[in-house]
Order: sequence, then structure tokens, then C-alpha cells
Amino acid sequence: MDYYAVDFESPSRRPPRRSHGFGPMLLAAILGATLALGGAYGLGTFTNSAEPLVAAEVPATGAMPVLAVMNGEFSPAEVAEAVVPAIVTVEIGTTTPNGVIAQGSGSGVIIDRSGYIVTNNHVAGAAGSIRVILSDGRMYDAALIGTDPVTDLAVLRIEAGDLTAVEFGSTDGMRVGDPAIAIGNPLGLQGGPSLTVGVLSAFGREVQTSATTILYGMLQTDAPITQGSSGGALVDDQGHLIGITTAVGVSSVGIEGIGFATPIEVVERVVADLLDDGVVANGLLGINGSTDFVDTTDGGSRPTGVRVEAIEPGSGAGAAGLQLGDVITAVEGVNIDTMDELISALRRRGAGDAVVLEIQRGGAVVEVTATLGTL
Repeated sequence: MDYYAVDFESPSRRPPRRSHGFGPMLLAAILGATLALGGAYGLGTFTNSAEPLVAAEVPATGAMPVLAVMNGEFSPAEVAEAVVPAIVTVEIGTTTPNGVIAQGSGSGVIIDRSGYIVTNNHVAGAAGSIRVILSDGRMYDAALIGTDPVTDLAVLRIEAGDLTAVEFGSTDGMRVGDPAIAIGNPLGLQGGPSLTVGVLSAFGREVQTSATTILYGMLQTDAPITQGSSGGALVDDQGHLIGITTAVGVSSVGIEGIGFATPIEVVERVVADLLDDGVVANGLLGINGSTDFVDTTDGGSRPTGVRVEAIEPGSGAGAAGLQLGDVITAVEGVNIDTMDELISALRRRGAGDAVVLEIQRGGAVVEVTATLGTL
């Protein structure tokens, strides 16, 4: 099975499936690979087209109602009524001397009533021209505030009034099987956003989005999504944003009901950085490691953490006193069993953040605090 970015690109552009080993140092955002995924990558580099903002905080969101969940049931119709007005179509094109040539479209999510919109970097990051179409049909030119290729996120802004913004939720405390609702603009269909209903299928998935970029800690859902939905919303049963839809799994027989979304905790961190100065400071721990296994009493083995195999000189890991042979078992009190889980945990943090690591060292449990460097 192969994986595609859910944007406007032709499936024929997907790269061959490939896998990689770990790089020389553990980065907070990019290591290893198992999946292959096509999309609008390799279109160029980003140039900031808007003045940087002063505040580093995510703007206060607007008047989207919180939905009541009664007796474990929820109403997709009520979720649609609340969230659909916050979903937009993002049309991109190339500016030429003869005008704008349309290239395709994706989706976006209004996160603030003053006009800030989150989408995917592979949708808007290399566009020469960007136009946003609201769910009610209004159209506006959009400015690109900033992008982050590492997390495949971007922020746009439009000058418009009477906007509805989505409310941010949280994936903390959610479980596999909890409801998940995807809302976007698949296939560039006319008439406004589409809503599909499913569940959260898994947490912490790893998805390769290009030959050089891997997304970690992704949410997996069976809520049907397809091309054109890149940058759309994955929300919970109260209509709160829990992720930005990014990729789908496709086999030779068609779409497999496997979709991926960037979790809201990563989205919120990246948005705050982009609203600060248009640049994202992803974090670097500065180790090379591998998943550590221990034997079980019945003759098997199980993962038990990440063994430190190399430490980058001058890194946060070195300054914190990590040693070769240490096994990292928790980040900020959350248990870590595998390398993927460690990277996913670090993806939620940025450069300069201090993280408490629990490690096994010589049969003893030790806690150290490491300040992440810049990726």
C-alpha cells in the first residue's frame, strides 16, 4: 500500500516506496522512514509574503459553539453546523505576465475571526498566488504568513469580516475508537465543504511525505478523506479541532480508509511560532539511539525505551548529562517505549523548551532536564 498527500496532485507523481535508517542524530521532528507518499512537494522554497506579527500567542478564537454530548452520543449534523463555516477552499496558482494560471486546490481551517487560516505546506508553501473561498462562497486573496516543511503546516491570512473560527481541542485523554469527523473540500467539488464520520484508528503513526521529510506522531482515522482535503479539519465529537488532515493510504484497488492528520498539539506550537515571526524553531535533542528491548519470562521480548548510542557535542542532551547506554523511558511523565514514540513526544516541543527525561542508568531511575536545541 502507498500513501498520498490529500491535495490536488496527480497520483502519477508519487515517488517509489522506500525506507531509511535513522540519521546521525536524533532530531525532534525528522528521523527514519517506513511509508511513501506523493504530493505537491519539491515545488520551491518559501518566501515570507506578509509582515511578521508581534504576538507569539495563538489568537483567541471566535464564536463557534461547544456541542453537548449526551449519553455517549453526538450529532454529526450539529458538528457540521458548527464547524463547516470555519472550513475553506485554498486555490493556488502561478503568477505569469499573462495573469494567474490555476494549479489546483486544497483545504484550510479558520483559526481566528480576524482571518488566520491553517493549511498544509504542500498546498500553499510554493504557490505564487493564493485565493481562499469560504463555505458561503465569498472569495479573497490570501497572504502567506509562513510555512514549516518539517511539520507540513502553513498559515495564511485574509482580510475578511464575519468569520467563524474553529475551537482548538486536545488529543490528550482521547482513545482509539473515539469519534473523529473530517471536514474538507475533496476533489475541489463545488458547493462547500464535505463532512465524513469515523473514529480515531491509531495514534503516533509515522508517514513519509517526501524523499526527505517524515511526519511523526500522526493521528490515523478511518473517516473518509481524499485528494483536495489536505489542510482540512479533523475534529472530535464536540466540534473541537484535534488535527489537520494531511495524507491518505491508497492501494491498487483504491482508497483504503486510512487517513492521517497532524495532531493539534503540534499545530498549536507551529502556529504560535509562525505568528511570532514567520519562522518555526523545531527542537533538537541531539542523540542517536535505537529502541531497546528486554526479554520476557515466556521467551519473547518487548520494547522498553530508547538506548542512547551517540551524543552530539554541545547539544541539549550533552548539557543535561545524558550518557551512552542510558535508556530513555519517559518524556514529561509520559512513558516512551520506542524511538518513534520518543520522536513523537519531542515533536510537540520547540527549540528552547526544557523537557524532563526519565532514564534507566545502571539499574537506577534518573531524571534529567534537557533544553532542546534548534533543528
